[in-house]
Amino acid sequence: MRQSRYFLKTTKTFSEEDKVISARFLKQAGYIQESVAGRYYFLPIGQRVQQKIMAIIRDEMDKGGAQEMVSPILHPVELWKETNRTNTTGFELMKVKDRRGSEFALGGTAEEMFVDLVRKYELSYKDLPFHLYQFSPKFRDELRARGGLLRVREFIMKDGYSFHRDEGNFKSEYEKMKQMYTRIFERMELSTTVVEADNGYIGGEYCHEFISESDIGESKYFITEDKTYAAHEDVAKFKRNPANMGAAMLPFQIIGQPEWVQTMDDNVKHYKKEKNNFLKNVVYKNRVNGEIIIAVVTGDLEVNQNKLEHVLHAVGQLEPAEDADLIALGTKHGYVHCWGHKGARYIGDIILKDAKNLIGGQKEEMTDSVNVNYGRDFTCELLADITTAKSGDYAEHGGRLIEGRGIEVGNTFQLGYHYTDLMKGAVYRDEDGTEKPYYMGCYGIGVGRTMAAIVEKFHDEKGIIWPEQVAPFYAHLLAIGEINEKLEKFADEVYEKLSASGIEVLYDDRKKMSAGEKFSDADLIGIPWRIIVSEKTTKEGKIEVKKRSGKESKMMTVEDFITHTKK
Repeated sequence: MRQSRYFLKTTKTFSEEDKVISARFLKQAGYIQESVAGRYYFLPIGQRVQQKIMAIIRDEMDKGGAQEMVSPILHPVELWKETNRTNTTGFELMKVKDRRGSEFALGGTAEEMFVDLVRKYELSYKDLPFHLYQFSPKFRDELRARGGLLRVREFIMKDGYSFHRDEGNFKSEYEKMKQMYTRIFERMELSTTVVEADNGYIGGEYCHEFISESDIGESKYFITEDKTYAAHEDVAKFKRNPANMGAAMLPFQIIGQPEWVQTMDDNVKHYKKEKNNFLKNVVYKNRVNGEIIIAVVTGDLEVNQNKLEHVLHAVGQLEPAEDADLIALGTKHGYVHCWGHKGARYIGDIILKDAKNLIGGQKEEMTDSVNVNYGRDFTCELLADITTAKSGDYAEHGGRLIEGRGIEVGNTFQLGYHYTDLMKGAVYRDEDGTEKPYYMGCYGIGVGRTMAAIVEKFHDEKGIIWPEQVAPFYAHLLAIGEINEKLEKFADEVYEKLSASGIEVLYDDRKKMSAGEKFSDADLIGIPWRIIVSEKTTKEGKIEVKKRSGKESKMMTVEDFITHTKK
């Protein structure tokens, strides 16, 4: 491709909002352009990268026996109502109506569509298992799009769905997919950590995320030092540190307390005890039904909203309570009680069953309670794991946990019978003639997010450094200096020879650009190999070759470069 004719527009400026390096460089180098917040054009060079990523995914999926297809983008909303996901998604479902008044959802994920497809056929156990996948636009009405391609409202996803006779058959496919995903990302030179994760609005019993390590990633996880356990913060199980465990219960008392004792740090200062000795309440409101939820924990722990939502079967429905909600309970911030607020649901963390003689729970202006014990002095509707681990804690069945952070580039879900039980007729005929629901799995990769994760890992202060497997072109040919007839002819010959040999090359043949401008653009664009043709190289009949990631250049003939490349 001749750069003079290519729709490739670089810029040296960037927005202060583009603090994420991948967003900055992809925009500056002409790979993407924002339409409106969270929606992007993939320009010709960006589309080439996206297609390279998709080609790697497709190659591995096809080799693994999966079959590519495509489903409609508009999903009949009745399908989502069948599974009750019109009310339970973790994002606002986007809907449209056609001229006949039929309502459709803009697909954020496609479980219902694939189940609906399969139930249109009378299949038997002989047809199982099978695995269908697609590359399809997805729409999610995110509250706040940010980070360039990392959190968007419209994107291309590879989503796949496997259908099985039973759990045993599914598990072998699930493990195969975990290995396949690891291999897919390795081919793109992305090393990933596979972590247990939250199944969220997708449903099912368990899932895993594939996380590419990055400081700007939104996925926080914990991994043991020996790497035998890794889990997202929303599901990580850890050992608590209950205060006074095994101690005899002391008599409950209401005691005087200085008015200045307001925060947890104030409690520590006043009582001279560690935070795990104190009770703490965090109040939420269910925005669907208006319920007030009071989460009761100890002062050393933080409530994990996601865990709490799962306990309440209210995924995506909780939000922090506001002042008006607390006033309606007859209280205010800092004075919420661990028991006694009528109309509120109390959910406690499992630490409460072992902690003894705690402080707090009935705070007033000048008093509070001490020697408070769960079961004797108060109870909750239930106790559950509703708090977040922290670095240094111990895994429930393993070693010390280390905190990690990264970008989620892929995920795998065990759906089981979640959708096929909810959607009538999603059955196959078994060997004994009975109808049974399909056992399902779901597997996704965000193409744009993967592209951003690669840039986050491979760049320097000048621009992107693409791995060869996903680079838009293999070589960037630059004709520099005064472009006279002899130099232009030689550069054209080099371009033709490279192209004829099958090497993908971007040829910077622009005549009114300085060498500095061309080098700057080449650094920004990040094509793996740079080939320079100048008056000096033309005289010698050679080219100057330099790797984008290297410092040294080498003179060679174009034929030698082609031979080197083919090797």
